[in-house]
Amino acid sequence: MVSPPARLAAAASNVVGKVLHGGVADLRPMPRVLIDQGPNRSLYRMTHSNRPVSGPPILLVPPLAAPAICFDLRRGCSLIEHLVDGGRNAYLVDYGMVAFSDRRLGIEHWIDEVLPRAIRRVSQDAGGQDVHLVSWSLGGIFSLLVNADQPDLPIASITAIGSPVDFTAIPIVAPFRPLVDLTNGHLLTPIYRAFGGAPSYLVSRVFRATGISKEITKPIAILSHLDDRDYLAQIEAVDHFMSNMYAYPGRTFGQLYHRLFRTNDLAEGKVDLNGRIISLSSVRVPTLVVAGENDTIAPRPSVERVVELLDKAPEVRFKTAPGGHLGVLTGRKARGTTWRYLDEFLDDQIAASGS
Repeated sequence: MVSPPARLAAAASNVVGKVLHGGVADLRPMPRVLIDQGPNRSLYRMTHSNRPVSGPPILLVPPLAAPAICFDLRRGCSLIEHLVDGGRNAYLVDYGMVAFSDRRLGIEHWIDEVLPRAIRRVSQDAGGQDVHLVSWSLGGIFSLLVNADQPDLPIASITAIGSPVDFTAIPIVAPFRPLVDLTNGHLLTPIYRAFGGAPSYLVSRVFRATGISKEITKPIAILSHLDDRDYLAQIEAVDHFMSNMYAYPGRTFGQLYHRLFRTNDLAEGKVDLNGRIISLSSVRVPTLVVAGENDTIAPRPSVERVVELLDKAPEVRFKTAPGGHLGVLTGRKARGTTWRYLDEFLDDQIAASGS
């Protein structure tokens, strides 16, 4: 039990940090080296200042709209930091800003060009080894589709964290379904066509709205935790993440809206991209699936559905962890749950392959 004087001193120190130094969170990105670049693709090898990293390569795959800092939220609560400190050979693909000129890019761009090129380049950089994909949200869906569509890619395993496949199992979208059905699916079409996609400010507001109760009570939570530097740092880091959301390209947003949300194709294990059918039953690598216990964007039933669909994968592990959509990936409790599941899964795959 921390004594009242010690708590008061800690609170005073934190107030000074927030007022005079702009905050208490250490938002410095982990060291990295750019090894490849192309349209909507900057590929980095993560480095460690004190010791070399080694072992099979791990490629971190973010979703669209969310910045790649999701994997590097802040020092002390960064998945990249955790991997690198553990001596793992980590890489990160960053899609960068999405411009209006990118509005014609569809899902095919990411699963045909961006991710395959990144995977091959990481494998090459790591001496030809197969790559372990660690992905979040839509990044998990893209990773699974890439493997299903291109089995020749050097992929060793896939980890999908908070990746929904059954959109009927997401309560927050249920109220909109009658309107979508009434307009024959054209409720949002004029909007995303006019803007060339889903604007970044709209994406940020929608993301915040999913945790509206926390947004409302945040001032009280901050005041009641003024002595907890780690708590305050996490709030600052999440706010920084939220303020750096990207836009969705128009055509990609349209495909996600019509094929995943409106017709819920992926829940049946297949997605139709203009007559090109990709089936999740074609995934043939070990897969770890993690769902957040408090995730309103990708609740457990919407995530767990994929376990039944990966019937040809040699192994599918399903786990749950505390946290909402971002929290399950990089919340404070993720350090002892999601990250531990990931370490165990990677260690088992590496041991099985003899790498």
